[in-house]
Amino acid sequence: MTNREIIWSNGEWSTEDKPTIGITDHALWMASTVFDGARAVKGHLPDLKPHCQRAINSALAMGMEPKVTVDEIISRVYEGLAKLPHDTDYYIKVLFFSPGGFILPDPESTTFALHIFETALPEDTGFSATFSPFRRPDATMAPTEAKASCLYPNSQRILREANKRGFYTAVVLDGEGNIAEFAAANLWIVKNGTAYTPVPNGTFLNGITRQRVIKLLREDGIPVEEVTLTPEDVLNADEVFSTGNHGKVLHCNRIEDRELPRGPICARARELYQEFTLASDKVPA
Repeated sequence: MTNREIIWSNGEWSTEDKPTIGITDHALWMASTVFDGARAVKGHLPDLKPHCQRAINSALAMGMEPKVTVDEIISRVYEGLAKLPHDTDYYIKVLFFSPGGFILPDPESTTFALHIFETALPEDTGFSATFSPFRRPDATMAPTEAKASCLYPNSQRILREANKRGFYTAVVLDGEGNIAEFAAANLWIVKNGTAYTPVPNGTFLNGITRQRVIKLLREDGIPVEEVTLTPEDVLNADEVFSTGNHGKVLHCNRIEDRELPRGPICARARELYQEFTLASDKVPA
């Protein structure tokens, strides 16, 4: 670990990654683990509360019973960030897991942990994407309403396959063959001055950054529509971009063999989000 990284676990802060999950724990062998990710950007905390609330909601969806409230998580985040310098960007990882249980997790054993570590917001230099042969499961097939760790091996194989073909990420379809999202971020296109993003259908998370960008663009007078998108819509788009906690707003500069520009609506969405971030709450002094 670095000196710009800190963990809350077992009731204490540590700069060392101490073992938390054992061989016999339900979280290890039955995957009762959820997380959420927020951001600290030069001391600003955009949408911290919704991220903390979603972590609790995810745990509940997985049969756990968190013993901390949103406000208690936020206070712990403030406490951790106060121990770190604020001249950089951090990823704030909120975790819940259950050590106890057999097939089902023991709700009483639900455990909270927090990991804050330095990672800069990426520059918007553009990324490439291909269409993945793998699909997103729907809500009848997996706990898609939760940000559950057990869903991420699917994202990992999507990324591995795309990387082997020379692409940074992949566009993922749902079971009906329509657009769900990118491998690890929500997907947007722009056509004739209107921004479009897939309507939530239970195959992907309605991202917190996605929701924020919808609001910011509409307030700025840019039309936004949540619709069912096809692969052809993406291939014929004027712009393609992503929203997500890690990179916030980033443009796609190549879909398969088609080059794409960093268009004005993506640029404006990123600018608006940066303005929102600078106006958001700061770590208390």
